[in-house]
Amino acid sequence: MRNPKFHFECRNCHETIDGFEQWFADGQKCPNCGQKWVDVRYHEDYSRIPNLIREKDQKATSLFHYFDYLPLLDKKNIITRGEGVIRADRWPFLEKFALEQYGINLTVLAYRNDDNYGTGTFKDVAAAMAASVLKEQGIKEYCVASTGNIANAFAYYLAIAGISLSVFIPDDALKANEAGVSCYGQKVFRVKGDYSLAKKIAAEYSQKHHILLSGGNIDPARVEAKKTQVFEWLRQLGYIPDVYLQALAGGTGPIAIDKGLNDIRSLNLFNKDPRYIMVQTSGCDPMTAAWKKAQKNHFPEGWLHDFPIYENPKTKIPTLANGNPQTFPIIGALVYKTGGDFLTFNEDLAVDVARLVAFENQVQIGPAAAIAVGGFFEGLKQGVFNEGERIMINIGEGMRRSPELLEEMIYTTEMVSTSEECRPFNRLDYRDRLWEPVKSI
Repeated sequence: MRNPKFHFECRNCHETIDGFEQWFADGQKCPNCGQKWVDVRYHEDYSRIPNLIREKDQKATSLFHYFDYLPLLDKKNIITRGEGVIRADRWPFLEKFALEQYGINLTVLAYRNDDNYGTGTFKDVAAAMAASVLKEQGIKEYCVASTGNIANAFAYYLAIAGISLSVFIPDDALKANEAGVSCYGQKVFRVKGDYSLAKKIAAEYSQKHHILLSGGNIDPARVEAKKTQVFEWLRQLGYIPDVYLQALAGGTGPIAIDKGLNDIRSLNLFNKDPRYIMVQTSGCDPMTAAWKKAQKNHFPEGWLHDFPIYENPKTKIPTLANGNPQTFPIIGALVYKTGGDFLTFNEDLAVDVARLVAFENQVQIGPAAAIAVGGFFEGLKQGVFNEGERIMINIGEGMRRSPELLEEMIYTTEMVSTSEECRPFNRLDYRDRLWEPVKSI
Protein backbone atom coordinates (compact mmCIF):
# COMPACT_ATOMS: atom_id res chain seq x y z
CA MET A 1 0.00 0.00 0.00
CA ARG A 2 1.14 3.55 -0.71
CA ASN A 3 -0.16 4.99 2.55
CA PRO A 4 2.45 4.18 5.21
CA LYS A 5 0.33 5.11 8.23
CA PHE A 6 -3.29 3.98 7.84
CA HIS A 7 -5.94 2.56 5.55
CA PHE A 8 -9.73 2.38 5.49
CA GLU A 9 -11.71 -0.80 5.94
CA CYS A 10 -15.27 -1.01 4.66
CA ARG A 11 -17.73 -1.78 7.45
CA ASN A 12 -19.86 -3.81 5.05
CA CYS A 13 -17.51 -5.94 2.92
CA HIS A 14 -14.13 -5.28 4.62
CA GLU A 15 -12.59 -3.99 1.42
CA THR A 16 -9.28 -2.19 2.01
CA ILE A 17 -9.04 1.41 0.77
CA ASP A 18 -5.70 3.20 0.66
CA GLY A 19 -6.52 6.35 2.59
CA PHE A 20 -8.10 9.64 1.56
CA GLU A 21 -6.62 9.91 -1.91
CA GLN A 22 -8.38 6.74 -3.03
CA TRP A 23 -11.43 7.50 -0.87
CA PHE A 24 -11.98 10.87 -2.54
CA ALA A 25 -11.26 9.47 -6.01
CA ASP A 26 -13.92 6.78 -5.48
CA GLY A 27 -16.56 9.31 -4.44
CA GLN A 28 -16.22 8.61 -0.69
CA LYS A 29 -17.67 5.13 -0.97
CA CYS A 30 -16.34 1.60 -1.05
CA PRO A 31 -15.22 0.70 -4.59
CA ASN A 32 -16.39 -2.86 -4.02
CA CYS A 33 -19.86 -2.55 -2.48
CA GLY A 34 -20.65 1.18 -2.63
CA GLN A 35 -21.20 1.61 1.11
CA LYS A 36 -20.03 4.86 2.74
CA TRP A 37 -19.09 3.74 6.27
CA VAL A 38 -15.46 2.83 6.80
CA ASP A 39 -13.16 2.41 9.78
CA VAL A 40 -9.67 3.88 9.84
CA ARG A 41 -7.05 1.22 10.66
CA TYR A 42 -3.58 2.30 11.73
CA HIS A 43 -0.49 0.32 10.85
CA GLU A 44 1.08 1.09 14.22
CA ASP A 45 -0.59 -0.50 17.25
CA TYR A 46 -2.02 1.56 20.11
CA SER A 47 0.77 0.81 22.58
CA ARG A 48 1.72 4.50 22.78
CA ILE A 49 -1.69 5.58 24.07
CA PRO A 50 -0.89 4.91 27.76
CA ASN A 51 2.04 7.33 27.52
CA LEU A 52 -0.10 9.97 25.82
CA ILE A 53 -2.74 9.83 28.55
CA ARG A 54 -0.45 9.78 31.57
CA GLU A 55 -1.88 12.05 34.25
CA LYS A 56 1.41 13.93 34.60
CA ASP A 57 1.59 14.62 30.87
CA GLN A 58 0.79 18.31 30.51
CA LYS A 59 1.96 18.68 26.92
CA ALA A 60 -1.39 18.18 25.21
CA THR A 61 -2.33 21.36 23.34
CA SER A 62 -4.91 20.10 20.81
CA LEU A 63 -6.44 16.91 19.46
CA PHE A 64 -3.24 16.49 17.44
CA HIS A 65 -1.58 15.38 20.67
CA TYR A 66 -2.84 12.03 19.34
CA PHE A 67 -1.36 12.56 15.86
CA ASP A 68 -0.13 8.95 15.53
CA TYR A 69 -3.75 7.80 15.72
CA LEU A 70 -5.28 10.39 13.42
CA PRO A 71 -5.61 10.03 9.62
CA LEU A 72 -3.03 12.62 8.62
CA LEU A 73 0.39 11.84 7.18
CA ASP A 74 2.44 15.00 7.66
CA LYS A 75 2.35 17.34 10.67
CA LYS A 76 3.04 20.33 8.43
CA ASN A 77 -0.56 20.05 7.23
CA ILE A 78 -2.08 20.41 10.68
CA ILE A 79 -4.66 23.18 11.01
CA THR A 80 -5.36 23.80 14.67
CA ARG A 81 -6.36 26.47 17.15
CA GLY A 82 -5.99 24.36 20.28
CA GLU A 83 -9.34 22.57 20.01
CA GLY A 84 -10.06 19.21 21.62
CA VAL A 85 -8.03 19.61 24.82
CA ILE A 86 -10.92 20.95 26.86
CA ARG A 87 -12.01 20.62 30.45
CA ALA A 88 -14.11 17.82 31.88
CA ASP A 89 -15.58 19.89 34.71
CA ARG A 90 -17.44 18.50 37.68
CA TRP A 91 -20.80 20.21 38.27
CA PRO A 92 -21.74 19.67 41.95
CA PHE A 93 -24.96 21.72 41.71
CA LEU A 94 -26.47 18.98 39.53
CA GLU A 95 -25.21 16.28 41.89
CA LYS A 96 -26.83 18.09 44.83
CA PHE A 97 -30.13 18.38 42.97
CA ALA A 98 -30.13 14.66 42.11
CA LEU A 99 -29.50 13.72 45.73
CA GLU A 100 -31.97 16.14 47.31
CA GLN A 101 -34.81 15.69 44.83
CA TYR A 102 -34.41 12.03 43.80
CA GLY A 103 -32.25 10.47 46.51
CA ILE A 104 -29.60 9.28 44.07
CA ASN A 105 -25.83 9.77 44.32
CA LEU A 106 -24.29 10.69 40.99
CA THR A 107 -21.05 12.21 39.75
CA VAL A 108 -21.91 14.77 37.07
CA LEU A 109 -19.28 15.95 34.62
CA ALA A 110 -19.54 18.48 31.81
CA TYR A 111 -17.34 18.15 28.73
CA ARG A 112 -16.77 21.81 27.93
CA ASN A 113 -16.80 22.10 24.14
CA ASP A 114 -17.79 25.73 24.63
CA ASP A 115 -14.12 26.17 25.58
CA ASN A 116 -12.91 25.26 22.10
CA TYR A 117 -11.06 28.26 20.72
CA GLY A 118 -12.25 27.97 17.12
CA THR A 119 -16.01 28.50 17.23
CA GLY A 120 -16.81 27.22 20.72
CA THR A 121 -18.61 24.05 19.65
CA PHE A 122 -18.22 20.26 19.54
CA LYS A 123 -17.71 20.64 15.79
CA ASP A 124 -14.31 22.33 16.08
CA VAL A 125 -12.31 19.10 16.39
CA ALA A 126 -14.05 17.67 13.31
CA ALA A 127 -13.44 20.84 11.32
CA ALA A 128 -9.77 21.03 12.33
CA MET A 129 -9.25 17.43 11.22
CA ALA A 130 -11.17 17.91 7.98
CA ALA A 131 -9.28 21.11 7.13
CA SER A 132 -5.95 19.34 7.75
CA VAL A 133 -6.91 16.38 5.57
CA LEU A 134 -8.19 18.60 2.76
CA LYS A 135 -5.02 20.67 2.87
CA GLU A 136 -2.90 17.52 2.69
CA GLN A 137 -4.88 16.29 -0.30
CA GLY A 138 -4.62 19.61 -2.14
CA ILE A 139 -8.38 20.23 -2.11
CA LYS A 140 -9.25 23.84 -2.93
CA GLU A 141 -13.06 23.74 -2.82
CA TYR A 142 -15.45 21.92 -0.51
CA CYS A 143 -19.15 21.95 0.32
CA VAL A 144 -21.31 20.95 3.25
CA ALA A 145 -24.96 20.91 4.30
CA SER A 146 -25.51 21.96 7.88
CA THR A 147 -28.09 23.06 10.43
CA GLY A 148 -25.55 25.58 11.68
CA ASN A 149 -22.66 24.61 13.96
CA ILE A 150 -20.70 22.37 11.58
CA ALA A 151 -21.03 25.07 8.91
CA ASN A 152 -19.46 27.67 11.21
CA ALA A 153 -16.63 25.39 12.26
CA PHE A 154 -15.86 24.34 8.69
CA ALA A 155 -16.03 27.94 7.47
CA TYR A 156 -13.48 29.02 10.08
CA TYR A 157 -10.97 26.18 9.76
CA LEU A 158 -11.18 25.89 5.97
CA ALA A 159 -10.58 29.64 5.69
CA ILE A 160 -7.38 29.16 7.69
CA ALA A 161 -6.41 26.40 5.26
CA GLY A 162 -7.15 28.62 2.25
CA ILE A 163 -10.03 26.43 1.07
CA SER A 164 -13.26 27.83 -0.40
CA LEU A 165 -16.40 26.45 1.22
CA SER A 166 -19.98 26.41 -0.03
CA VAL A 167 -22.48 25.94 2.79
CA PHE A 168 -26.11 24.87 2.37
CA ILE A 169 -28.30 25.74 5.34
CA PRO A 170 -32.05 25.24 5.82
CA ASP A 171 -34.40 28.19 5.78
CA ASP A 172 -34.81 28.19 9.58
CA ALA A 173 -31.07 28.30 10.34
CA LEU A 174 -30.09 30.98 12.83
CA LYS A 175 -28.95 34.31 11.39
CA ALA A 176 -25.88 34.12 13.65
CA ASN A 177 -24.86 30.85 12.01
CA GLU A 178 -25.27 32.38 8.56
CA ALA A 179 -23.14 35.34 9.62
CA GLY A 180 -20.54 33.01 11.11
CA VAL A 181 -20.00 31.47 7.68
CA SER A 182 -20.25 34.59 5.56
CA CYS A 183 -17.85 36.69 7.63
CA TYR A 184 -14.93 34.44 6.62
CA GLY A 185 -15.69 34.95 2.92
CA GLN A 186 -17.31 31.54 2.56
CA LYS A 187 -20.43 31.11 0.43
CA VAL A 188 -23.87 30.60 1.97
CA PHE A 189 -26.81 29.06 0.14
CA ARG A 190 -29.93 29.43 2.30
CA VAL A 191 -32.29 26.77 0.99
CA LYS A 192 -36.03 27.40 0.84
CA GLY A 193 -36.83 24.28 2.81
CA ASP A 194 -35.62 22.02 5.62
CA TYR A 195 -32.31 20.29 6.31
CA SER A 196 -33.24 17.31 4.11
CA LEU A 197 -33.68 19.63 1.13
CA ALA A 198 -30.42 21.41 1.99
CA LYS A 199 -28.60 18.04 1.89
CA LYS A 200 -30.25 17.15 -1.42
CA ILE A 201 -29.31 20.43 -3.09
CA ALA A 202 -25.77 20.23 -1.70
CA ALA A 203 -25.35 16.74 -3.18
CA GLU A 204 -26.60 17.92 -6.58
CA TYR A 205 -24.30 20.94 -6.46
CA SER A 206 -21.36 18.70 -5.55
CA GLN A 207 -22.02 16.36 -8.45
CA LYS A 208 -22.66 19.09 -11.00
CA HIS A 209 -19.54 21.10 -10.21
CA HIS A 210 -17.28 18.21 -9.13
CA ILE A 211 -16.74 19.74 -5.70
CA LEU A 212 -16.07 17.41 -2.80
CA LEU A 213 -19.01 17.11 -0.36
CA SER A 214 -18.67 16.48 3.37
CA GLY A 215 -19.33 12.86 4.23
CA GLY A 216 -21.66 13.70 7.12
CA ASN A 217 -21.88 11.93 10.47
CA ILE A 218 -19.83 8.90 9.41
CA ASP A 219 -17.14 10.87 7.62
CA PRO A 220 -13.85 9.22 8.70
CA ALA A 221 -12.16 12.57 9.37
CA ARG A 222 -14.99 13.63 11.68
CA VAL A 223 -15.19 10.30 13.48
CA GLU A 224 -11.44 10.04 14.04
CA ALA A 225 -11.28 13.60 15.38
CA LYS A 226 -14.15 13.15 17.80
CA LYS A 227 -12.89 9.79 19.07
CA THR A 228 -10.07 11.69 20.80
CA GLN A 229 -12.52 12.69 23.54
CA VAL A 230 -12.14 9.09 24.77
CA PHE A 231 -8.40 9.62 25.14
CA GLU A 232 -8.97 12.98 26.83
CA TRP A 233 -11.31 11.47 29.42
CA LEU A 234 -8.68 8.90 30.27
CA ARG A 235 -5.99 11.57 30.39
CA GLN A 236 -7.96 13.95 32.60
CA LEU A 237 -10.11 11.61 34.68
CA GLY A 238 -8.40 8.24 34.50
CA TYR A 239 -11.66 6.52 33.61
CA ILE A 240 -14.47 6.30 31.06
CA PRO A 241 -17.78 7.70 32.39
CA ASP A 242 -20.64 5.28 33.02
CA VAL A 243 -23.09 7.42 31.06
CA TYR A 244 -22.58 9.67 28.05
CA LEU A 245 -25.36 12.22 27.53
CA GLN A 246 -25.63 14.34 24.39
CA ALA A 247 -28.19 16.45 22.55
CA LEU A 248 -28.75 14.75 19.23
CA ALA A 249 -29.30 15.78 15.64
CA GLY A 250 -27.16 13.32 13.66
CA GLY A 251 -24.95 11.53 16.14
CA THR A 252 -21.25 11.58 15.26
CA GLY A 253 -20.46 11.80 18.98
CA PRO A 254 -21.51 8.28 20.04
CA ILE A 255 -20.24 6.81 16.76
CA ALA A 256 -16.83 8.34 17.45
CA ILE A 257 -16.75 7.29 21.11
CA ASP A 258 -17.53 3.71 20.11
CA LYS A 259 -14.71 3.80 17.54
CA GLY A 260 -12.24 5.21 20.07
CA LEU A 261 -13.12 2.59 22.66
CA ASN A 262 -12.85 -0.23 20.13
CA ASP A 263 -9.42 1.02 19.06
CA ILE A 264 -7.97 0.71 22.57
CA ARG A 265 -10.10 -2.12 23.98
CA SER A 266 -7.16 -4.53 24.09
CA LEU A 267 -5.17 -2.16 26.33
CA ASN A 268 -7.52 -2.78 29.30
CA LEU A 269 -7.70 0.92 30.14
CA PHE A 270 -11.43 0.78 30.95
CA ASN A 271 -13.89 -1.77 32.30
CA LYS A 272 -17.02 -1.13 30.25
CA ASP A 273 -18.55 1.10 27.60
CA PRO A 274 -20.71 4.04 28.68
CA ARG A 275 -24.46 3.88 28.36
CA TYR A 276 -25.55 6.32 25.67
CA ILE A 277 -28.39 8.64 26.68
CA MET A 278 -29.40 10.62 23.61
CA VAL A 279 -31.58 13.71 24.02
CA GLN A 280 -33.69 15.31 21.32
CA THR A 281 -35.59 18.55 21.38
CA SER A 282 -39.38 18.38 21.58
CA GLY A 283 -39.56 20.32 18.31
CA CYS A 284 -37.76 17.56 16.37
CA ASP A 285 -37.41 14.13 17.98
CA PRO A 286 -37.80 11.40 15.32
CA MET A 287 -35.14 9.17 16.89
CA THR A 288 -36.82 9.28 20.29
CA ALA A 289 -40.15 8.49 18.65
CA ALA A 290 -38.64 5.51 16.82
CA TRP A 291 -36.96 4.25 19.99
CA LYS A 292 -40.08 4.53 22.15
CA LYS A 293 -42.12 2.69 19.53
CA ALA A 294 -39.56 -0.11 19.32
CA GLN A 295 -39.29 -0.27 23.12
CA LYS A 296 -43.06 -0.56 23.47
CA ASN A 297 -43.09 -3.44 20.97
CA HIS A 298 -40.09 -5.19 22.60
CA PHE A 299 -37.69 -4.26 19.79
CA PRO A 300 -39.17 -6.34 16.95
CA GLU A 301 -37.21 -7.44 13.91
CA GLY A 302 -36.38 -4.50 11.66
CA TRP A 303 -36.96 -1.86 14.34
CA LEU A 304 -33.72 -0.05 13.52
CA HIS A 305 -35.08 0.85 10.09
CA ASP A 306 -38.50 1.91 11.32
CA PHE A 307 -38.26 5.61 12.05
CA PRO A 308 -40.48 8.58 11.20
CA ILE A 309 -39.43 11.38 8.88
CA TYR A 310 -40.49 14.89 9.86
CA GLU A 311 -40.87 17.23 6.93
CA ASN A 312 -39.94 20.82 7.78
CA PRO A 313 -39.80 20.31 11.56
CA LYS A 314 -40.74 23.39 13.55
CA THR A 315 -38.30 23.88 16.39
CA LYS A 316 -36.82 26.77 18.32
CA ILE A 317 -33.41 25.09 18.11
CA PRO A 318 -32.55 24.81 14.39
CA THR A 319 -29.14 23.24 15.08
CA LEU A 320 -31.04 20.11 16.18
CA ALA A 321 -33.57 20.16 13.33
CA ASN A 322 -32.80 16.87 11.60
CA GLY A 323 -36.16 15.41 10.66
CA ASN A 324 -34.77 12.55 8.54
CA PRO A 325 -32.53 10.58 10.93
CA GLN A 326 -30.59 8.37 8.53
CA THR A 327 -28.11 7.51 11.30
CA PHE A 328 -30.80 5.99 13.54
CA PRO A 329 -29.83 2.41 12.62
CA ILE A 330 -26.31 3.14 13.87
CA ILE A 331 -27.19 5.22 16.93
CA GLY A 332 -30.13 3.04 17.89
CA ALA A 333 -27.92 -0.05 17.84
CA LEU A 334 -25.32 1.63 20.09
CA VAL A 335 -27.96 2.78 22.58
CA TYR A 336 -29.52 -0.67 22.65
CA LYS A 337 -26.17 -2.45 23.02
CA THR A 338 -25.13 -0.33 25.99
CA GLY A 339 -28.46 -0.28 27.84
CA GLY A 340 -28.99 3.40 27.11
CA ASP A 341 -32.05 5.42 26.20
CA PHE A 342 -33.48 8.18 24.03
CA LEU A 343 -35.18 11.12 25.72
CA THR A 344 -37.09 14.18 24.58
CA PHE A 345 -36.70 17.47 26.42
CA ASN A 346 -39.21 20.29 26.24
CA GLU A 347 -37.47 23.04 24.27
CA ASP A 348 -39.68 25.67 25.90
CA LEU A 349 -37.51 25.17 28.99
CA ALA A 350 -34.19 25.64 27.20
CA VAL A 351 -33.85 29.28 28.30
CA ASP A 352 -34.65 28.32 31.89
CA VAL A 353 -31.93 25.66 31.86
CA ALA A 354 -29.40 28.05 30.33
CA ARG A 355 -30.20 30.68 32.97
CA LEU A 356 -29.80 28.13 35.75
CA VAL A 357 -26.41 26.91 34.51
CA ALA A 358 -25.16 30.48 34.17
CA PHE A 359 -26.35 31.36 37.66
CA GLU A 360 -25.04 28.27 39.44
CA ASN A 361 -21.85 27.66 37.49
CA GLN A 362 -21.11 30.90 35.63
CA VAL A 363 -21.08 29.05 32.30
CA GLN A 364 -23.00 30.35 29.29
CA ILE A 365 -24.23 27.39 27.27
CA GLY A 366 -25.90 27.41 23.86
CA PRO A 367 -29.40 26.16 23.02
CA ALA A 368 -28.39 22.61 22.00
CA ALA A 369 -26.28 22.30 25.16
CA ALA A 370 -29.31 23.43 27.15
CA ILE A 371 -31.23 20.50 25.68
CA ALA A 372 -28.43 18.16 26.80
CA VAL A 373 -28.49 19.51 30.36
CA GLY A 374 -32.27 19.40 30.23
CA GLY A 375 -31.93 15.74 29.33
CA PHE A 376 -30.19 15.20 32.65
CA PHE A 377 -33.26 16.54 34.49
CA GLU A 378 -35.59 14.51 32.25
CA GLY A 379 -33.45 11.42 32.87
CA LEU A 380 -33.78 11.88 36.63
CA LYS A 381 -37.54 12.14 36.26
CA GLN A 382 -37.72 8.97 34.18
CA GLY A 383 -35.33 7.05 36.43
CA VAL A 384 -32.77 6.23 33.74
CA PHE A 385 -29.69 6.77 35.94
CA ASN A 386 -28.34 4.26 38.43
CA GLU A 387 -26.92 4.86 41.90
CA GLY A 388 -23.26 5.85 41.83
CA GLU A 389 -23.00 6.44 38.08
CA ARG A 390 -20.57 8.96 36.63
CA ILE A 391 -22.39 10.97 33.98
CA MET A 392 -20.66 12.95 31.24
CA ILE A 393 -22.83 15.67 29.68
CA ASN A 394 -21.51 16.92 26.37
CA ILE A 395 -21.74 20.72 26.44
CA GLY A 396 -21.77 20.90 22.68
CA GLU A 397 -21.74 24.67 22.26
CA GLY A 398 -21.31 27.97 24.02
CA MET A 399 -23.45 31.07 23.97
CA ARG A 400 -21.51 32.79 21.19
CA ARG A 401 -23.22 30.46 18.74
CA SER A 402 -26.59 31.92 19.66
CA PRO A 403 -26.67 35.57 20.76
CA GLU A 404 -30.47 35.40 20.43
CA LEU A 405 -30.59 33.01 23.38
CA LEU A 406 -28.38 35.31 25.45
CA GLU A 407 -30.90 38.09 24.96
CA GLU A 408 -33.70 35.79 26.15
CA MET A 409 -31.76 35.06 29.33
CA ILE A 410 -32.19 38.60 30.66
CA TYR A 411 -34.25 38.47 33.83
CA THR A 412 -32.81 40.91 36.40
CA THR A 413 -33.31 44.23 34.60
CA GLU A 414 -35.46 47.00 36.05
CA MET A 415 -36.25 50.26 34.28
CA VAL A 416 -35.55 53.29 36.45
CA SER A 417 -35.61 57.08 36.14
CA THR A 418 -34.01 58.12 39.44
CA SER A 419 -31.56 56.72 41.99
CA GLU A 420 -34.40 56.55 44.54
CA GLU A 421 -35.92 53.75 42.51
CA CYS A 422 -32.76 51.62 42.80
CA ARG A 423 -32.50 49.20 45.70
CA PRO A 424 -29.60 46.97 46.83
CA PHE A 425 -30.17 43.28 46.19
CA ASN A 426 -28.82 39.82 46.94
CA ARG A 427 -28.31 37.65 43.86
CA LEU A 428 -29.15 34.52 45.88
CA ASP A 429 -32.73 35.76 46.08
CA TYR A 430 -33.10 34.71 42.44
CA ARG A 431 -32.14 31.08 43.12
CA ASP A 432 -35.54 29.63 43.99
CA ARG A 433 -37.09 31.35 41.00
CA LEU A 434 -34.49 29.86 38.66
CA TRP A 435 -34.86 26.33 40.01
CA GLU A 436 -38.66 26.37 39.90
CA PRO A 437 -39.07 25.44 36.17
CA VAL A 438 -36.60 22.56 36.51
CA LYS A 439 -38.26 21.19 39.62
CA SER A 440 -41.58 21.13 37.78
CA ILE A 441 -40.31 18.77 35.06
